[in-house]
Amino acid sequence: MNAQSIAFSAVQMNSQDDVDANLSRVTALVEEAAARGAGVVLLPENFACMGKEEGRRKIAEPIGCADRGPILTSVARAATASGVYVIAGGMPERGPDPDRPFNTCAVIAPDGTVVAKYRKIHLFDVDVGDGQRYRESTSAMAGDAPICCEIGGFRVGLSVCYDLRFPELYRAYADAGADVLVVPAAFTAVTGQDHWDVLVRARAIESQAYVVAAAQWGMHPNGRQTYGNSAIVDPWGEIIARSPEREGVIVATIERARIARVRTQLPSLTHRRLKA
Repeated sequence: MNAQSIAFSAVQMNSQDDVDANLSRVTALVEEAAARGAGVVLLPENFACMGKEEGRRKIAEPIGCADRGPILTSVARAATASGVYVIAGGMPERGPDPDRPFNTCAVIAPDGTVVAKYRKIHLFDVDVGDGQRYRESTSAMAGDAPICCEIGGFRVGLSVCYDLRFPELYRAYADAGADVLVVPAAFTAVTGQDHWDVLVRARAIESQAYVVAAAQWGMHPNGRQTYGNSAIVDPWGEIIARSPEREGVIVATIERARIARVRTQLPSLTHRRLKA
């Protein structure tokens, strides 16, 4: 029988370029989320390091292998110690190009095993007018496949940050029966203030699924500023939890009955006429 509810937490962080310090904060925040009843904890993109993009290659490590690096080891220990699933929002995964690791979202079970991983498909190559020049493709390889996994009886679609702007990815997850869409992010302050709420709500409304979005917040090395406002949105598009402007955790219950009620009330997913 499918579970009827599960509590998700979105962790908001102000990660810097000190990996050890960031991982220590991850452990404490996962523990806090679990103490507040969360069964699944989503970390933001770049939770382990918000330094220069080029520095990602130095901390890249394998994901899902017996020979684990310090980032995955630390997150797995936090998951096991708190007895929760941890979705490691976006971390550098070693790939075929040593200079361009994948930006990978990994799902770690309470026993410390990696049960799914998604490699960010859409890379952030933009000039948004905040004095920063973003060229993620120079330091990361793009993934090529949507990944949907089961957590606690719910279907969860994985994505990372800039993916949020590409509705076809989330339509694929809706087609795969996703109940929850996770969006670990490090949205810039400039784009976030205009687009963040609109996009996270739109993805929930059009997919008739919960969206759990965990973000970076505040100032980071090299003058980078992120928007924060981590949020959990229900299938009707209502924001049911939102982070204040600081590090911390938010928790909300994902309810199967709410998903069913919305899809019955407004059965737009069954009314589609143009399909890939």
